[in-house]
Amino acid sequence: MAGTGRIGTAHAETLKGFEEVESVVVADVDTARAAAAAAKLGVESMSLDELFAAGLDGLVVTAATDAHPGLIIAAVDAGIPVFCEKPVAADIPGTLAVIDRIDASDVPVQIGFQRRFDAGYAAARAAVASGELGWLHTLRATTFDPAPPPAEYVAHSGGLFRDCGVHDFDIVRWVSGREVTEVYAVGANRGERFFVDAGDVDTAAATLTLDDGTLATVSLTRYNGAGYDVRLDVLGSVSGVVVGLDDRAPLRSVEPGVAPLPGPAYPGFMERFRPAYTTELRAFLDVVAGRAPSPCVAANALEAFYIAEACEVSRRERRPVQLAEVRR
Repeated sequence: MAGTGRIGTAHAETLKGFEEVESVVVADVDTARAAAAAAKLGVESMSLDELFAAGLDGLVVTAATDAHPGLIIAAVDAGIPVFCEKPVAADIPGTLAVIDRIDASDVPVQIGFQRRFDAGYAAARAAVASGELGWLHTLRATTFDPAPPPAEYVAHSGGLFRDCGVHDFDIVRWVSGREVTEVYAVGANRGERFFVDAGDVDTAAATLTLDDGTLATVSLTRYNGAGYDVRLDVLGSVSGVVVGLDDRAPLRSVEPGVAPLPGPAYPGFMERFRPAYTTELRAFLDVVAGRAPSPCVAANALEAFYIAEACEVSRRERRPVQLAEVRR
């Protein structure tokens, strides 16, 4: 494990609990943080250099974004299967450079888009593939965080579309089985000043046109005080399904006689997607063992990044943007 922040420590704990995993070792540029995480979990800590010399079977990367390219390439060059949380790199040229190195090897790389391993999203994808919904006319995706991240995180996040919306862009592609051809995006700032200072927005909406004419909308905010709310409506000519509408959805109907959802709302993404993260890491074990190919390759992350980039251009320039404009 390279990176021992919140998600890294959670992943290490999950991996430690798998019967198939003999040992977990953690490393971080912040050696004190790595040592503290190791002590908490009862695992070994070491430096990043020591990590690559430790005879690893697989590497999980949860370090800061700017460290992703170097760690992925180092693992690939060492012949170590690697799982890396999104993004592959901070920008499109960096992502393409990493993909070139991956493609020149036979070492599997899996990128972390955990919604692909969520039972609800998987069921929606199966419903689309089976034809039971008819032809799709609309997808509506939402990611509403209950509170904003710290100012220092926002300043280096890449913006709301690249940091947050990229999960929705990936899942729209994965569930629908279609590609995005054009976007139109807008953003707003009604919260903390540090979003403006970073050239970012705290709330955004994007309309995506898919290659078969299906329309998708993606709504994002950092200020959903009711709780963490991530949903996807998949609506077809015959029927429709919704992902994320469970007893903990932070919604309250004002229709007479409709009972409130029992709650409580999910406080954040770790709680909402904990089963998906576990399933995702189990899939990586199959990749490491050679039992399965990577279920989410770096090229998938690149496609979602292209959509995020197009949305950012659209927001800044206030115009529709073809995906062809941002492809390299």
